[in-house]
Amino acid sequence: MTLYFRPLPCGAESPGPESHPLAGGWRRFAWVEVLERGPEGARQRREILPASLARRRYADFAPVFARLTAPRAALSGLKLDRPRIMGILNLTPDSFSDGGEHDAPQAAQARMARMIVEGADILDLGAESTRPGAAPVSPEAEWSRLAPVLPGPDSPPPALLSADTRNAAVAGLALEAGARIFNDVSALTHDPNSLAVAADYARAGGAVCLMHAQGEPQKMQQDPHYADPLLDVCDHLAERVAVCEAAGIPREALILDPGIGFGKTLEHNLALLRGLSLLHGLGCPILLGVSRKSFIGALGGETAPKARVPGSLAAALHGASQGAQILRVHDVAETRQALKVQTALEISL
Repeated sequence: MTLYFRPLPCGAESPGPESHPLAGGWRRFAWVEVLERGPEGARQRREILPASLARRRYADFAPVFARLTAPRAALSGLKLDRPRIMGILNLTPDSFSDGGEHDAPQAAQARMARMIVEGADILDLGAESTRPGAAPVSPEAEWSRLAPVLPGPDSPPPALLSADTRNAAVAGLALEAGARIFNDVSALTHDPNSLAVAADYARAGGAVCLMHAQGEPQKMQQDPHYADPLLDVCDHLAERVAVCEAAGIPREALILDPGIGFGKTLEHNLALLRGLSLLHGLGCPILLGVSRKSFIGALGGETAPKARVPGSLAAALHGASQGAQILRVHDVAETRQALKVQTALEISL
């Protein structure tokens, strides 16, 4: 029987002397929720108890506790001691929110410069839409969109760059051109050569983001189903971490993304967001991408993606309160302002 230990995050001011830093960051935890799978695979709560007591009661908690409290490694020099903002740049004609707005190189470069000024720590460049129903494009077509925007091997990148791609060839070329994060929505399962390229990123001091998705983009929203979305996603990501480690990619070079909206219903997304802190037990930084997504529209009654900024900020702040180290967003300035206010309110004078 597998047990799962979810830390219950609290603010920097701990509720007692026995609280612990969560992933070495700005949140702490003193209590953990102990979960197990029931007969049908859905989670059952066994108990909630202080972390110190859990360490004495459950031998399985010792390695999880070590991963929960260990500081996360910096990403190419970028420390993860506070929430970092990853600005989205879609170089596609058909992305769900801003398709066609930045597919011309000049418009893309202007957008990159603006996001840096607004406070983006990372720029995530994507040249293939993976929205629900999107048709795949060839690696050649994807690279033709991405190449004009990347700085090239002889020019310093304007910020920490991430290549949002499922294709190993595109990721490899992006690494040569200055990208240092390989952000793969398929968790390196789409392309058989992706593991080798991911190892190249790790050797170059970069990182690899493993995202959970159920099904291909064209069909992933037709009938998503889980025994338990939180535990199933956690198990899948744990398996992918193990595959990467077996291929020589260290855990310190991995980032995990629960894949909100990728083969998930509204209730699946909410279950993942409510239980997000469980993923800290895998010992990797968490990337959360909720910006302008359809679940926000479903909850807020808003069909236009660009009108979902308030809900996006609420979801991003929830992620930060759960200790998510990277927030992937369209609206950089608004997210930065919201994080500053949240941080100020949690600091005792």
